[in-house]
Amino acid sequence: MAYWLIKSEPGTYSWDDLVRDGKTYWDGVRNYQARNNIRAMRPGDKALYYHSVNEKAVVGVAEVASEPYPDPTAKQGDWSVVDVKPAFALAEAVTLDRVKEEKSLADMVLVRQSRLSVQPVTKREFDRVVKIGGRRRA
Repeated sequence: MAYWLIKSEPGTYSWDDLVRDGKTYWDGVRNYQARNNIRAMRPGDKALYYHSVNEKAVVGVAEVASEPYPDPTAKQGDWSVVDVKPAFALAEAVTLDRVKEEKSLADMVLVRQSRLSVQPVTKREFDRVVKIGGRRRA
């Protein structure tokens, strides 16, 4: 299993939208490094769900639910998507500032290359962020 961080502007497609829909394809990625990360994803991988722009916080954990396939929204170019579904919400959002304060997360791609929309996360980083945020009880 691999671990990832996926970003979305909450006004475009929020965690609540994913929970409501139950599953979606992760489209619109138009950066080659992020695209290559999507192509490395496999069913069962976990992804920290990050609200970008104003919130700048991890709010939940999604699960990759498909192999990569061509992006149906791409008008041109060689772009890919994967299906994702909600795994669980965090009890407390883990802000970018909180991540930066945590010495054990200093090497996260989110800290070093914050604009990348799909990025790898180590298991240790994933586990630490989830521990900080906690799982929301149903």
